[in-house]
Amino acid sequence: MSRSRIVLIAAAVVLSALAWVGWLAWDHEYQVDAATGISSGPYEAWQVQGCVVMLLAAAVLAVLAGLARPAAQAALWVTVPFTACWVVDAARTDESGLYLVGALLIAGGLYLGAWGVAALTRAVARRTGQGRAAPSR
Repeated sequence: MSRSRIVLIAAAVVLSALAWVGWLAWDHEYQVDAATGISSGPYEAWQVQGCVVMLLAAAVLAVLAGLARPAAQAALWVTVPFTACWVVDAARTDESGLYLVGALLIAGGLYLGAWGVAALTRAVARRTGQGRAAPSR
């Protein structure tokens, strides 16, 4: 495996973990609307949007590393680090054990989203002739 591929793989994994740490891990406070008394959170929309942009970038890096053979491999490089970070944080604060259900939902949704981005990135790279993604089997 070439050095550039290793760097891109590491960048995708680190970016995925940093998406959790940098955008969401630090916020555990719920917001209460003074007028309605309805609580929301703990995350604001801008935090989730920033996190999604970083996860999209991680999926693209995984494809550029040539891990999209098939796109499912690239999706794993994005899903596993993010979900692992989420589980570690949620396990510390959840007394009900329902964080495992949340982990399955996050992993499933993130995997499908990352797979879609990886497949699209791979298709665009192949069409423009700029990608290093290997042909599908």
